Amino acid sequence: MYSIPCKLVDVKVDDFIIRKPNSHKVFIKGSYDRSTKKFCISDTLNINRSLYLKGSTIVYIGFTY
Repeated sequence: MYSIPCKLVDVKVDDFIIRKPNSHKVFIKGSYDRSTKKFCISDTLNINRSLYLKGSTIVYIGFTY
């Protein structure tokens, strides 16, 4: 699997991301939450699982899903 590292703030909303280069969990980037000052990412297999990450977090895009 080939993936490209970038900051979470640079990824478009509703794009697929992974948190590590060889990860099997795929997330979808959501909107920015002003109260926590973080971005929401949701698990594609379990919609009840969400994480809040800073915009400077390195995530990976450009992989085959």
